[in-house]
Amino acid sequence: MSKKVLSIIPARGGSKGLPRKNIAMLGDKPLIAYSIEPALRSGWAGRVVVSTEDAEISEVSRRYGSEVLERPEELARDDSTTISVVIHALEMLEEEGYIPEVVVLLQPTTPLRTSEDIDAAVDLFLRSDCESVVSVCEMEHSPYWSFEEKNGYLKPLFGEECLRKRRQDLPKVYLPNGALFVSNPTTLFSARSFYSSRTMAYIMPPERSIDIDNEMDLVKAEIILKSLQATPRSTDAE
Repeated sequence: MSKKVLSIIPARGGSKGLPRKNIAMLGDKPLIAYSIEPALRSGWAGRVVVSTEDAEISEVSRRYGSEVLERPEELARDDSTTISVVIHALEMLEEEGYIPEVVVLLQPTTPLRTSEDIDAAVDLFLRSDCESVVSVCEMEHSPYWSFEEKNGYLKPLFGEECLRKRRQDLPKVYLPNGALFVSNPTTLFSARSFYSSRTMAYIMPPERSIDIDNEMDLVKAEIILKSLQATPRSTDAE
């Protein structure tokens, strides 16, 4: 099957938790390279585009094989939404006559996804009756055991019954890990979101789901990366 697949990697220069995090070094490569390289190796590899307003990120992205779309400053603020960046990229590419059939959003802050993850998520999207696919991982701590505080007392958020259940008897709950979002331009232009009532889950293991937000996350990712690279695999180690 042949499809026009566009991978968009949003990478602005500003970051509060970890300054310049999109090009912070993880192992021997800048963080953004861990999104560019699997996208280029994917069996669905099409155009791979980094959207940024930052000259240094542009240079690093081109060095690792990505195209670069210049993002306006108003879409690179702290309150700018990711979907607005995706829509801007689609509109820019449409002006040059390129309209993809599949759009893959790869956030550079989730660096341990593999090209196999990308392939599997796109496959799931194409063979399913859905509007989008979002990657998730199972939550380590069940929210069914959560409390709220009222007048100094703990009140179970989901009632006493859930507190009496074993973890394995509670429903499995999943959290978006930020690694993969798959949809098509029609859905994205109309819904302005990757989420709808017809969004399917692509489930990833926790070791590939770490999201880099601060220095400690980067340290954890380094440890996990070394562990993955030390483990013999038939697939590519990210």
